[in-house]
Order: sequence, then C-alpha cells, then structure tokens
Amino acid sequence: MTRGKGAQGPAPSAERKIGGKVRELRKEKGYTLLDMVRKTGFQKSLIEEIEAGEVVPPVATLLKLAKALGVGMASFLEEKIVTERIAVNRKADRIRLQKRPHHRHEGEVDYVYESLEMKKPDKHMEPLLVEFLPMEVSNMVFMNHEGEEFIYLLEGTLEFRTDEQVEVLHPGDTLYFESDINHSFRSLEDGPAKALVVVSTR
Repeated sequence: MTRGKGAQGPAPSAERKIGGKVRELRKEKGYTLLDMVRKTGFQKSLIEEIEAGEVVPPVATLLKLAKALGVGMASFLEEKIVTERIAVNRKADRIRLQKRPHHRHEGEVDYVYESLEMKKPDKHMEPLLVEFLPMEVSNMVFMNHEGEEFIYLLEGTLEFRTDEQVEVLHPGDTLYFESDINHSFRSLEDGPAKALVVVSTR
C-alpha cells in the first residue's frame, strides 16, 4: 500500500537523528571521513556506523566529534538551537540514549544518558542525567576526553575506576576528576546507579 501525499513514516530513532546531524555537519564543513579520522582519532568504520545510526555513541565520543566539527554537543541533539542567554529545557523533550538490547559494539555506549541542556550551542558545560549499569570488571569500557567531570550520585552504589585507582560512591557522594584520565564506571547493585554528571568542555 502506498502512503498518501503528506504521510510520514515513523520518527527516526535517537541514534539515527544524531548520526544524521553528524553527517550533515561534517558535509557542511567540507570534511571527508578521513578528515574526521585525523581530527578525532576514531576508526573510519566507527564514524561511518555513527553516521548510519548503527551505534549509540557515548558522551566522550560525542564530545570529540563536536570538537572536531567546531560545535557544541547540543548540535547533535536538538533541531532548534537558541542564542539567547537563557535556555529552558523541558523534561518531555529530553532524548534518552542507551545501548540496544543484545547489542555490543566497540565504541557503543554502555550506560543510559539524557542531556539536560540541548539548546545552547556553545556551552562550557554539558549537564547529563546518567544511569550506570551493573557489569563485570572485564566488560567495563574505559574512555577519556578533554576537560573535567563532576558527578553527584543520586541513587545506588557506583564504582569509579581508572588505570590506577578504584573509588566507590554512595548517594550524596561527589566526584571531580580530570577526564583525560582513562576512566570507567559500573553499578555495584543489581540495578543502575543514577547520577547527575556535569562535563566541562573547555
């Protein structure tokens, strides 16, 4: 059956929306995929899969892509970017990003996150609501990116690991660290640990 004039298909998934924006911004800048490989250090196949919406990229990956493209992370998440000094973000408009069931991919997100600010294109901070999942140490994915990171644990028990240090956080505990250190997190309970996370981008 053909669709009538003006009929629309289902809305694109969050990862496809992000991938489409990455591809659109890359082409606007006149960058090739190899240019992006040089700017980010990512493999060409990973960038292709992000652009195709086949990978749900973690925050560190989006931050590196944003820096390479000279934009803020909001440019990947929101259609309407504002330039006013005040931006209000409604809960109902937030995009929830998480790994798809039974899907494991190098460079794939291993936690659930929502950006709490999706309208300001050139912020100095990226505020996020993050749910860290329970997992074995062997399954933890270590990431690093420029800037600094602040975490306020809301619920659960959260383990923070670097190459040399392990810390356990409980509700009300905070963590501040330089995020160019290799780091990873996992919930130590059966369910996720929920935290407010603020990532500096300068």
